[in-house]
Amino acid sequence: MASTVIAAALARRQVHYGWVVAGTTFLTMLVAAGAVGAPGVLLLPLQRDFGWETSEISGAMAIRLLLFGLMGPFAAALINRFGVRRMVLTSLSTVGGGLALSLAMTELWQLILLWGVVVGIGTGMIAMVLGATVATRWFVKRRGMVIGLLTASTATGQLVFMPLIAWIADGMGWRPAVMLLCGLMALAAILALILLRDRPSDLDLPAYGETEVSPPPAGMGGASVALAAIGALKDAARTRVFWVLFLTFFICGASTNGLVQTHLVPLCVDFGVAEVRAAGLLALMGVFDFIGTVLSGWLSDRYDNRKLLFWYYGLRGLSLVFLPYSDFTLYGLSLFAMFYGLDWVATVPPTIKLTADRFGRERAPMVFGWIFAGHQIGAATAAFGAGLSRSELGTYLPAFFAAGILCFLAAGAVRTLRPPVRG
Repeated sequence: MASTVIAAALARRQVHYGWVVAGTTFLTMLVAAGAVGAPGVLLLPLQRDFGWETSEISGAMAIRLLLFGLMGPFAAALINRFGVRRMVLTSLSTVGGGLALSLAMTELWQLILLWGVVVGIGTGMIAMVLGATVATRWFVKRRGMVIGLLTASTATGQLVFMPLIAWIADGMGWRPAVMLLCGLMALAAILALILLRDRPSDLDLPAYGETEVSPPPAGMGGASVALAAIGALKDAARTRVFWVLFLTFFICGASTNGLVQTHLVPLCVDFGVAEVRAAGLLALMGVFDFIGTVLSGWLSDRYDNRKLLFWYYGLRGLSLVFLPYSDFTLYGLSLFAMFYGLDWVATVPPTIKLTADRFGRERAPMVFGWIFAGHQIGAATAAFGAGLSRSELGTYLPAFFAAGILCFLAAGAVRTLRPPVRG
């Protein structure tokens, strides 16, 4: 296989193949981020094309976000059962197929089925647990930094895709933008087929930072996917740390992709900002979030992750409360994008590290999958709630204020965690 040849060539240069796996995973998550985030900049083009209400489209987006998260713990179990590469290829095929079929949609129920259910399940097959699985399996040393890099792929997805998708949709309609995403799905699938391997032991390698090859845990492949995922939840639910991380990640989702990623562009348009310029704000956030998330991964290897989360949630709350007072000027919005962007998904590396420290290397991805489900329940709640606020009250602002207050509550909650138990 090509991966065996490449691994041997890299080993002669003292480069671990884990970095190739991490790079391929980064690309896969980047493309998936484009599929998850694209509806945020296509909401208005869909309204113009079909005449659907904001709350109706937001309902489909909420379903997508909810399924994206609820698949998380089962995705981790599926990865354990069938392997990283198979699940990545299945995910990319499902999402690409759903997007391709949506090119012919004409009714709201088709949007709900394809962009809500199919894309939600497809992206959820890998979601954030893919990065957690790759980082915990392939890396012992530099694990926090790798988690930061893989998490930052969502920010890079915004940086690369959102302004481009908005520009294409503005000039040619939403369908050519969706066709671009389908092509990128196919490219990512080809690279995953060639380069991804499930574990270091597949190439007779130790994990990065270890000296001995660790065989796969006995019995992982034979376990029922549902029972493995539910068993992880049952054990984790007995601990206080799980519920604190679950609830704070609910707030994380409600204050990021459920609210800002989905509704920032329409909010800015309400205040006279052009769609493409508003999408550019998401790109600016992407730049600063890439910096902030990689830095967060580096910090999570060196400092108390509870304290990091306290500051991340507190600062995010301040930025959301500030947004309505920015007057939606170029200067005010740019300041918000930079400040908020540094904190967009910086919460992920410390949360994964706390999960791995408490629940162990093999169980951590499934437990984090349930925690991530909380994130997406929060995201779905915010996506629908903000759309309802716009339809019923004529403004998104109450949803942004509420998200800011919730972030302050999350900051207080993480301060109640005890130091992680290390085994």
